[in-house]
Amino acid sequence: MVKEISTDAIWELLKAIPDPEIPAVSIVDLGIVRNVEFDDDQFKITITPTYNGCPAFSFMKEEIIRRLELVGIANFKVSTSLAPPWTTDWMSDEVKSKLKEAGIAPPSSKVKCPQCDSNKAEVISEFGSTACKAMYKCLECLEPFHHFKQI
Repeated sequence: MVKEISTDAIWELLKAIPDPEIPAVSIVDLGIVRNVEFDDDQFKITITPTYNGCPAFSFMKEEIIRRLELVGIANFKVSTSLAPPWTTDWMSDEVKSKLKEAGIAPPSSKVKCPQCDSNKAEVISEFGSTACKAMYKCLECLEPFHHFKQI
């Protein structure tokens, strides 16, 4: 059965796993899944947390294992790599658009309201619903929003 499953199929399976804290994007979209390879009769999946100590990271790893086992894949290993550290530079423009559509200002040195595109916003809290997001309020439309911190 293993030879019928390709690394591309594994990538597709992983693309279907949403980030537990930001379900508008997948763990592949965010760059958490670093590599998938088949070596020594085993799929080797390398993942990196968005930051060391991310509370959702163990859930993501467990979800990867659950999804692989659900489709009958047993010959795999999920490893964590901290180097190089994860960065928002790994996010594509498509991912940043998905964040904006979900009402989250994408990472940028200039925070822009995802509702009205105004540059006029003030920080409400350096930490939003997760440590990787800050809470802002738009001074134009007056809507609160999260900004995904640039790392």
